[in-house]
Amino acid sequence: DIDTQEDPCLLPRACKNKHEINAIKQAHIIDGAAVTRFLHWLDTEVTVGSGHDELSIEKKLHDLRASHPAFQEPSFETICGFQANGAIVHYRATTETAMSIDKAGILLIDSGGQYNGDDFAGTTDITRTIAIGETPERIKIHFTRVLKGHIKLANAQFPQGTIGSQIDTFAREPLWQAGLDYAHGTGHGVGCYLSVHEDAANLSPRGARELKAGMLLSNEPGYYEAGSHGIRIENLVYVKNCDQKLPDGRGLLNFETISFAPIDRRLILKTLMTQSEIDWLNSYHHTVFETLQPHLKDHTDVVEWLKSKCLPL
Repeated sequence: DIDTQEDPCLLPRACKNKHEINAIKQAHIIDGAAVTRFLHWLDTEVTVGSGHDELSIEKKLHDLRASHPAFQEPSFETICGFQANGAIVHYRATTETAMSIDKAGILLIDSGGQYNGDDFAGTTDITRTIAIGETPERIKIHFTRVLKGHIKLANAQFPQGTIGSQIDTFAREPLWQAGLDYAHGTGHGVGCYLSVHEDAANLSPRGARELKAGMLLSNEPGYYEAGSHGIRIENLVYVKNCDQKLPDGRGLLNFETISFAPIDRRLILKTLMTQSEIDWLNSYHHTVFETLQPHLKDHTDVVEWLKSKCLPL
């Protein structure tokens, strides 16, 4: 008889040790600097009628990442979707499908890099949704509800033994309240200079595995309207032990966000945000600026731009 069992390497590989976590964090700082330079370029050079399309935008991001000597390759094929193409969850731009930036809209760009440097290595995966031109309030409502879900998950505190499907609901609740949802998981495991989609645990309605300290996962709620637009906000988080326990002795866990790039404040409706959500966003943007500024010292224009994008909401 064949005895089918789970690969015994899955769980220990998914639970990163402190050396791996430190290496991963450094890779995310390097990647965040490249992504921020890209977002600055996008904001200043890619305007309606500027002649750019999804492929030229994708190439610029790749070139900025590749300018760092530790960059090895993309961690997956970039998803760069403007307007209706952004609503196709696993879209890939081709010469036949690439949409030109010839009118106002929002751009969804989901990308990552593999980094292997002298003293660090890591795999990144980050998504930002960016306004190009004026954005209708309806789309801002969608964006803000996605952001609320992202923040709710980032702030989650939960007992040992919690499984992925329980955490998945955190990110969906603000959308559910408005009668909205998205048809993909909220988070997948990520390796340390390994697979960008790693087994062991995931955040989805089918997430039956327990979350354990050291796991690296994505936090990526979204919303997609066919023929119109797509929205996704993604950072990577890793699972940490808290300093407190439940009365029954079980330890508590939470997440630390380790991706660093500004979230487009132009798409946020502050009136839909609670004070605690505003506080989280302001704290995150403060951390983004303080973390990335030393790595952008040769790009003073980018630093000034980043400062303006990280102002309190």
